Amino acid sequence: MQLTGTRRWLLSVTFWTIFGIASGVQIWVSMLAHHHSLPRVVSYQVLVWNAWALFGLGVGALVRRVPVVPPRVTGALLHVACGAVLGCVHVAWCVALELLLVPYDRMNPEHFSPRYGHVLLAYLPVELLVYLFVALAGSAFDYYGRYRERELRAAQLEASLAESRLHALELQLRPHFLFNTLNAIGALVRTGRHAEATATVQGLSDLLRYALDRGEGGRVALADEVAMVRRYLDIERMRFADRLTTEFDVAPGAERAIVPALLLQPLAENAVRHGIAAQQAAGVVRLAARRDGDMLRVELFNTGRLDAHAPGGIGLANTRARLAQLYGARHRFELAACDGGVLATLELPWSEAGA
Repeated sequence: MQLTGTRRWLLSVTFWTIFGIASGVQIWVSMLAHHHSLPRVVSYQVLVWNAWALFGLGVGALVRRVPVVPPRVTGALLHVACGAVLGCVHVAWCVALELLLVPYDRMNPEHFSPRYGHVLLAYLPVELLVYLFVALAGSAFDYYGRYRERELRAAQLEASLAESRLHALELQLRPHFLFNTLNAIGALVRTGRHAEATATVQGLSDLLRYALDRGEGGRVALADEVAMVRRYLDIERMRFADRLTTEFDVAPGAERAIVPALLLQPLAENAVRHGIAAQQAAGVVRLAARRDGDMLRVELFNTGRLDAHAPGGIGLANTRARLAQLYGARHRFELAACDGGVLATLELPWSEAGA
């Protein structure tokens, strides 16, 4: 379980309260002969040590900016200086509380300055050690938090990839998809167009094999994704005859880019289902890709109309979730109306195999 800021604060207060109680009881027992008030001694120690719960907020913020581990000279000097400053402030707090609460009765100091100088000289090394303890504890909590966050992201990504695989298989194996494809193959055979029938069967086989082989997720070359989209659109063209035109414009070198597996499948499906199939007129699906600086830009255009109120579907939802998990804010994915159709735009950080 990852600790939130509030939980960390409560844990810190609890720790220093228990530490203060234990210190107060120990001091009271060691001074039994002086008959000090146990409640006042304990209260004094609790208030003294809980100051570090408040200091810990600032120390934690500093540790996140200037880590203690691994140690560096400039960072170490900065932390020593901060530890010394907080030590001076803490000693002042201790002496002020002594004068206010009078935990030690007749043995209690009466003047601030002499007592402050004495305590500071005696306890500044201890204050530095306490600062180091607080800084290391803050670092440990931060490292644990980042570890849990990475673990959670990995689990979410794994679940998202599994959903993507299931969705891709669902698309390929939907009864109407197979029914229409097999009907088209049967029609080709009956009319003696055996070569086209064989090509369609091969395309369907390749599509299913790709979904199964890449269904575990991971990264693939853009060339593989484009080839898969070609196969998919070739099969869909059997359904729509002369209503569907496809165009591909992949700039030289762009095919080497590494992208998440099964990334373009939901976009192609969305283009056909909500673009070509939703109208009677002929339409086009156009896929373009190029490198743009340190980004890969992929555009998929389809004839049709963008319905801003229509649900995006599980395919697009999974695409957005996967991209968010893989790239965070370093990507862009948009659907927009454009020149009588819908343009899906993807921008991903550029990477190549072995780069």
